[in-house]
Amino acid sequence: MASQPATLAQPLLSPNLLWPAAFVLAFSNFIVVLDMTVANVSVPHIAGSLGVSLNQGSWVITSYSVAEAITVPLTGWLAGRWGSLRMYLLAMTGFGLFSLLCGSSVTLEMMVVCRVAQGLCGGLVMPLAQTLLLRIFPMEQRPKAMLLAAMTTMLGPALGPNVGGLISDNASWHWIFLINIPLVMGCVIAARTLLPPAETPTRKLPIDVVGLCLMLTWVCSLQLMLDIGREHDWFDDPLIVALACLAGVGFIAFLIWELTDEHPVVDLRVFRHGGFTFGVIALSLCFGAYFASIVLIPQWLQSSMGYPAMLAGFVTSCTALTALTTSQLASKALARGIDARLLVSLAVAWLGCMALVRATWTSETDFWALAAPQLIQGFGMSFFMLPLTTISLGSVPMEETATAAGIQNFVRTLAVGVATALVLSVQGNTQQEARSEIAGKLQPDETLRTLSGAGFSDQGATAYIANLVDREATTLAVDHVFWITAAVFFLCAVVVWFAPRPKGFGGPP
Repeated sequence: MASQPATLAQPLLSPNLLWPAAFVLAFSNFIVVLDMTVANVSVPHIAGSLGVSLNQGSWVITSYSVAEAITVPLTGWLAGRWGSLRMYLLAMTGFGLFSLLCGSSVTLEMMVVCRVAQGLCGGLVMPLAQTLLLRIFPMEQRPKAMLLAAMTTMLGPALGPNVGGLISDNASWHWIFLINIPLVMGCVIAARTLLPPAETPTRKLPIDVVGLCLMLTWVCSLQLMLDIGREHDWFDDPLIVALACLAGVGFIAFLIWELTDEHPVVDLRVFRHGGFTFGVIALSLCFGAYFASIVLIPQWLQSSMGYPAMLAGFVTSCTALTALTTSQLASKALARGIDARLLVSLAVAWLGCMALVRATWTSETDFWALAAPQLIQGFGMSFFMLPLTTISLGSVPMEETATAAGIQNFVRTLAVGVATALVLSVQGNTQQEARSEIAGKLQPDETLRTLSGAGFSDQGATAYIANLVDREATTLAVDHVFWITAAVFFLCAVVVWFAPRPKGFGGPP
């Protein structure tokens, strides 16, 4: 391993192979990240097809995110034991196989199990693709590699609802998974052809079984608690209390073990770099708040506003259209030496302002008023993702990049799963409170007489009032969530200033 820096000083790929290889790695990362949100707008289709509730259908989203989070921290150990390229190829193959099984699922149980397995493979692809991208680019071109990785991480979730809606409305929900198969096959074949020189050295490493079991315990307990908490009336149910205690105790034991073990499964010592620590905190909070809108908007538009899946997906994906126009500007701003913290702070505050705009939506808001803040938000996305990734990974030495990238993706992906569960829970609780408040202010007898005079039957009038109350209550709950996400964005705009100014990527700590 001591000779690795010298090896990396020489180009691993010829110039005519560099960009094709980079495209393959970036595209594979895009496919995996896309699958985090491609099912969002398809949840009503999937739930209806499998005969389950909308809340149970949302497990298709959270199971994938949590499974990704579990395997991401193992990237450093697996890459060191068997090689980055070999693990990348194995993970991509597994991702394609379980995409096939997800598309063939006939029960919710089968779907969730296959989504977990798909996420376990996908969680490895993301940091391995980033590590290989940084490895094949010369030092002076690594900002371009960072831009590719950041753009795919940003655009994948943004475009997912649009792709999912288009497929669900025009084919069937099965194809949101089956379409992965030829794409994965192409990436695997191309990577085997182009990337053998980029394989990393291997060495025998002991596996931290205790640390792995503790991580599985607290992550799974936390996510299960968040997923089923609302259905079980939260801490009034002994099961939720037990899961909370297990998650808390497991997390503390995990921290103690990983900080003292000689070969930890998650090397928490990388948090000794201040830039990485505060960068990861800001990234996880921002991505969780950003992902909240990606989960909430399409479900609200379909269930309450009567939008088809494709149109709901388009509203959600508008961010990606404008984000593409500013990606090069963000890269050039960093190249000119502008403080990455300033770029992130301004961009995140911009996202917070757009969340405030969304908090004013009503049940009468038209399509363009819905799409406008999504479009405008996109102008700030590139200035959020790329500089924030530079702040975090730019604070660690090159030999710790694989570990740091794995932990960063772990925290970000776990934030997505936690944010999804919290958003749906907060939205559901607020909806119930709003429904009770609206119903208390209604004058049912007078309203029923008015509707009867308009030709409604008693049963039809009652159903109309109930639907109207539900629609307004859901909209108020959605607005409440956007107020919360705005506060999180503004908090992150401050947190990022606690990180030291990055001095360059892959340099000394």
